Amino acid sequence: MTQTYRIAVIGGDGIGPEVTGAALEVVRAAGVAIEDTSYDLGAARFLRDGFVLDDATLEELRGFDAIMLGAVGPAIGDTRIPGGTLERGLLLKMRFGLDLYVNYRPFRGVPGSLAEGCEFAIVRENTEGPYAGEGGQLRRGTPHEIATQGSVNTRFGVERCVRYAFARAESARVPRLTLVHKTNVLTFAGDLWSRVVNEVATEYPNVEVDYHHVDAACIYLVENPQRYSVIVTDNLFGDILSDLAGAVSGGIGYAASANLNPDRTGASLFEPVHGAAHDIVGQNRANPLAAVSSAALMLEHLGEIEAARRVEAVVRGFNADPVVLGTSGIVKTLLESL
Repeated sequence: MTQTYRIAVIGGDGIGPEVTGAALEVVRAAGVAIEDTSYDLGAARFLRDGFVLDDATLEELRGFDAIMLGAVGPAIGDTRIPGGTLERGLLLKMRFGLDLYVNYRPFRGVPGSLAEGCEFAIVRENTEGPYAGEGGQLRRGTPHEIATQGSVNTRFGVERCVRYAFARAESARVPRLTLVHKTNVLTFAGDLWSRVVNEVATEYPNVEVDYHHVDAACIYLVENPQRYSVIVTDNLFGDILSDLAGAVSGGIGYAASANLNPDRTGASLFEPVHGAAHDIVGQNRANPLAAVSSAALMLEHLGEIEAARRVEAVVRGFNADPVVLGTSGIVKTLLESL
């Protein structure tokens, strides 16, 4: 009997509902049975009634097989939502609450990009680092104000992320893992990351291990991206490097991501990394390719390997101008190629 997967869909704001709808259409066309449930979360919901994400809804999301997210955020220039409201109250709350400790982002340089012909991935620790929220303010708004922001790095958190990265590197086209950090300045956290990588490396003798400072990695990603296969790094560095990698690979409009709970104690979340693009909503101009690639990562996580490969193959084979085709034309082309 064919399994039916329960998928929570957070279309969110702007073009988010358009691209998630397109991605799910491709998933169904690939022969995977899904039952989707929509959740109204994001900037529009907050502006309407002040709701972000409560614990009861988070527990509902935990029970799904996977979560598809489109995009969240207000239109550019809309200052009605205080900074951090959606980032910490929705996105980070799901990452921490569902223990989505790996952020996996694969990149493939499209023709004409700086990384043309290159394939590599970034494995980012997703629940620690500066985003854990350690810190505070003292005498706020006075000339003597103090603000602290700590970076949390635990052996437990670092090791489970590193182990996931080594497993990816072992099966990569080029079995190489590069730790990216700043060990010459961040000596405590950097020492922990370095020791864990070196210790786990003994279990993966076929994986070449390398290290780059984060500033050097930024240069190499632009000038020589082919030197990378799998990068493993902490939360903050991974956030920055992932956007840079998207830019050199052809634009973040093509970039997919998976927020993973490999232990499967909570539903993993899959999303394109582009923004809500409010200015093109409803104009048949949204490019759903990143959302479709994210759906392929979802299928891989669900164990639908053949369907995942088929979906990713049609995305790789897409060579038309997405601006000319528009959203509906892109989807039509993908469906015809499946």
